[in-house]
Amino acid sequence: MSVRNSLLAKISITALAATWMITAPAGAATAADTTTTFTVSGGSIGISAPASKELGTGAAAGTIQATLGAVTATDNRAALGAAWTATAATTAFANSTTPTAAPITTVTYSSGTATATSGTAIFLAGQATGAAALTTTPLTAYSASLTTGNNSATWNPNIVVSLPAQAIAGDYTGTITHSVL
Repeated sequence: MSVRNSLLAKISITALAATWMITAPAGAATAADTTTTFTVSGGSIGISAPASKELGTGAAAGTIQATLGAVTATDNRAALGAAWTATAATTAFANSTTPTAAPITTVTYSSGTATATSGTAIFLAGQATGAAALTTTPLTAYSASLTTGNNSATWNPNIVVSLPAQAIAGDYTGTITHSVL
């Protein structure tokens, strides 16, 4: 083979190799998967109510009626399908001016409809209409069921104290307790 043909052969082989490198098929695409996780934490359930409330003044054989103020049950458990029940109970109302006077125990409670709700749940007033006797035995004030995540309900219960004809003049004090579970 002549030098010229040999040189042409080398150039042709080099050109062919370069063309093959430029037009060579790319390798198959590769992927790397990362399994990624995170945690949603659940909190607690709680209830808040006014620390104190002056219900007003009434005469013996009469009634005293007032709203207690905002009561809020807050469920931060971030649960699915959970439920909660808020209850109310009261002590007897004792006369702090005349401690020997008979306590007043005839009290009613009406939760009424919610003044506010948040989250997803079926909320139900314990006494949407009417009232129930408020005693030392807890009564259902409000409840929620079929919750999805965090939720809350706020209501402003109506309290009615029936004063007996034998009531002694003075200041009466009792404790209304709200709980939730």
